[in-house]
Amino acid sequence: MNWVQRKIYLYNVTFGLYMLDWWERLLCNTLVVVLMWFVCYNGFRSASEFCKRVLW
Repeated sequence: MNWVQRKIYLYNVTFGLYMLDWWERLLCNTLVVVLMWFVCYNGFRSASEFCKRVLW
């Protein structure tokens, strides 16, 4: 088991995804990706607005 497989395994065990079917796991992972995109996108927008206010 290499490093990536170990991290995927730990992710599945930590959040209890190992006991779900493949389509349920896909839905959960899609939700996680969408939420992470939302957080990163809004964080970048807020940081850029903050930098504009501070630097200009």
